[in-house]
Amino acid sequence: MRKLVYYIGVSIDGYIAGPAGQVDFYPVGDERQATDYAAWVNARYPETVPTAMRARAGLADTPNLRFDTVVLGHGTYRPALEHGLSSPYAHLRQYVVARSLGQSPDPAVTVVDGDPLALVRELKREAGRDIWLCGGGRLAGTLLPGLDELIIKSYPVVAGGGTPLFDGEFDPTRFAVTARESFSNDVTITWFEARR
Repeated sequence: MRKLVYYIGVSIDGYIAGPAGQVDFYPVGDERQATDYAAWVNARYPETVPTAMRARAGLADTPNLRFDTVVLGHGTYRPALEHGLSSPYAHLRQYVVARSLGQSPDPAVTVVDGDPLALVRELKREAGRDIWLCGGGRLAGTLLPGLDELIIKSYPVVAGGGTPLFDGEFDPTRFAVTARESFSNDVTITWFEARR
């Protein structure tokens, strides 16, 4: 069965974006460290690079390795729209969970205004690669009962405020660490598996 995987970057204090959606505050190190880190991440998860950036990252013809579907919240999708990108992950099946978006601005993007857990359960029953939960925090909080795995890129910075990793009801949910990788730029990636 396909897994729902929350693959996301986070600050030390648990924020995935700043108060205005900023993600440019994540330190990536000097040029060599940033290049080494990006090369490692892109080789492992090439499908998480937005379509418009894939050629520049040398990934234009790279197949999807882990995911074939992405689920985004409206807050995560909105910046792409503001930059004229109505289909930010055209190389994946795209679902945007949004009650206020209305009709999809792009035929390649399915807008879901109903229950996101029902959507995920339906997607998991289909054949294919895993499903990437791209963000944001409110959607992650709603989908917590359906999350199978977390891949957390921890950056050495305190944001002080913004969009939390999970924003929802108090619902302690156990995960177990299955792997951890550290990089010269002080970023760590930790893989967690749900323990239900």
